[in-house]
Amino acid sequence: MQRLLFFSLPPHTFLATFSAFSGRHLAFPVIPIVVVLVLLLLLSVHQWRHPKDKRLPPGSMGWPYIGETLKLYTENPNFFFANRQKRYGDIFKSHILGCPCVMISSPDAARVVLVTKSHLFKPTYPPSKEKLIGPEAIFFHQGAYHSRLKKLVQASFLPSEIRGSVSEIEQIVLKYLPAWEDTTINTLQEMKRYAFDVAMISAFGHKQDSEMNGIKQLYQCLEKAYNSMPLDLPGTPFNKAMKARKQLNATLRRLIKERRETEKQSGGGGGLLGVLLGEKNQKIDQLSDSQIADNVIGVIFAAHDTTASVLTWFLKYLHDNRELLEAVTREQEGIRCRIIEANRRLTWDDTRHMPLTTRVIQETLRTASILSFTFREAVEDVEFEGYYIPKGWKVLPLFRTIHHCADFFPQPEKFDPSRFEVPPRPNTFMPFGNGVHSCPGSELAKLEMLVLLHHLTTRYKWQVVGDEDGIQYGPFPVPKGGLPVKVTPRKIRHHEA
Repeated sequence: MQRLLFFSLPPHTFLATFSAFSGRHLAFPVIPIVVVLVLLLLLSVHQWRHPKDKRLPPGSMGWPYIGETLKLYTENPNFFFANRQKRYGDIFKSHILGCPCVMISSPDAARVVLVTKSHLFKPTYPPSKEKLIGPEAIFFHQGAYHSRLKKLVQASFLPSEIRGSVSEIEQIVLKYLPAWEDTTINTLQEMKRYAFDVAMISAFGHKQDSEMNGIKQLYQCLEKAYNSMPLDLPGTPFNKAMKARKQLNATLRRLIKERRETEKQSGGGGGLLGVLLGEKNQKIDQLSDSQIADNVIGVIFAAHDTTASVLTWFLKYLHDNRELLEAVTREQEGIRCRIIEANRRLTWDDTRHMPLTTRVIQETLRTASILSFTFREAVEDVEFEGYYIPKGWKVLPLFRTIHHCADFFPQPEKFDPSRFEVPPRPNTFMPFGNGVHSCPGSELAKLEMLVLLHHLTTRYKWQVVGDEDGIQYGPFPVPKGGLPVKVTPRKIRHHEA
């Protein structure tokens, strides 16, 4: 459940501040600009103040308010982080998204922030994200409530729970693949559609109510505004999303009420919703409808975006490494032959016997590093590795930098799944985060990747259309244009037909 960790904007924005002044002085546009710049400069100076006897980490804070945000989100993130690490060391300060921050590129230091002293560094998100998803969602909490929800969410994603989802996930795959045949698809967008359908199963279980189509449409409206400016004005994407959020909340409350009444003996109908409803049998307060609704929406948000990005990069890397593609295909063809001989469908056990494909997924997670970093906030003044981190400063463990460090992964720019034939050093491979706020749905994500890749590699070929080496940064690196590919059927061997 990684998606929320990527986007963290401050509650105030330059646009909002500028508009507040310029709207009153249309005749003298220079004056409000000067006033705004002065205020922003004072704000930045206030943010950067610290006791003179305390030593902040080295680094650059960039321009007032803007900081180094533009550089981070317009250039290769590997270069951005590596250049500063080389110049300042494993711990350095910066200023991004309107916030002073400390960036950490050491595995041991990252573990301190995320695990051993996580109580000093709380997860942080902007208010607009809480409004869109819901303030009761697990992402926005610490302490007892977070621990309670984490156990429940983890329970719905245990191998014993998700192994029964293989057939449902396979049905989704077999629904999409024929539609891609002999056409050019936008890989990223198609993978988002696929991962979203899997997310719906994980959230609502095998029983898909009549409300599902309406929930999908409302969610899509929320997603469009997720990274827009949080201006709640008529006609803005954020305003439309907040209206959709109200409708989605009402829809989910109706669904929750129906399941409470009609499935009292069946645990709520499966999925995360079933687990949350089933907690009524525990000797603690029952979760409210709002708490359940917010966490269901949160799971849908978190479960599909990063998985779709990983699958897109997977296809890109295999396309560019033909020998590796042939090896993966041979592994999957062997499994397919056994399935045909036994006259059965793909099973959970089959997915446990895909070692090469699994290593390719691991190497994709490392190389692409979809989760480049995560945001934490110092809850008090902290002495850290000989430096002072003021209360309220953001602290960013840099997963991407660790994943691309030659000390842990020799020739880090080379795509080499064989490096995972032996386990990596502890705390050097964290594609799903680390600690109490790590992704509880990682096993489901791996499962849906394996199921799709089994059918895709044994039935189809794909050819990238256009600029094969293009990458776009906005703000995260993805193959150019969402990786358009032409999908064509493979020649099926006679005994497989």
